[in-house]
Amino acid sequence: MVDDHLLIAKAISAIIDGFNEFKVLYEAPNGKVLQDLIAAHQQKPDIVLLDISMPVMDGFATAAWLKVQYPHILIMALSVQDDDDSLVKMIRAGARGYLHKNVHPADLETALHSLVTKGLFYPEWATSRVFNVLANPDSVSGSQQLALSEREKEFLAFACTELTYKEIGEKMFCSPRTVESYRDSLFEKLGVKTRVALALYAVKIGLVKL
Repeated sequence: MVDDHLLIAKAISAIIDGFNEFKVLYEAPNGKVLQDLIAAHQQKPDIVLLDISMPVMDGFATAAWLKVQYPHILIMALSVQDDDDSLVKMIRAGARGYLHKNVHPADLETALHSLVTKGLFYPEWATSRVFNVLANPDSVSGSQQLALSEREKEFLAFACTELTYKEIGEKMFCSPRTVESYRDSLFEKLGVKTRVALALYAVKIGLVKL
């Protein structure tokens, strides 16, 4: 649990300790203290609940550090901020989940379970904002980690908009069946099952530029 507001951190930690399958290992007021705690403890966390606005080392820098040093640790951004820039920056920094601090404890538990079982959790409001922020479907980066065809890259960019598959087919001058084949191919290559996951992946690896 990483949050510079002591009362909030203690309250959330107490809630999590009340869940059957989760336990808080330690708390930190910022990313720098988290670094020291991880180095000092043999047991590493499976999940880091990470506030965004913190002194010394904020959530963006902390997420980026965790992504490089401990890529197996799942990052859940837990913040009072729900603006588009913060959401997308946290996704690109390595966060696999994003929750507002006013969520019900039951929703927090559901989110943690989803993070563990599915590898990610973004509430509907967050995924819709990702689609809205990605306003330019034509800006696709050149070199990619995966072997994606140019048409797959084109489809993936359009998938990050709010266009329907039929409308994407019209933009790409192909049939809906062909669009579905691009979608299914990307599902298999990226190991995902939803359009939301395609969009989040595209943002995270920088395939679509903001």
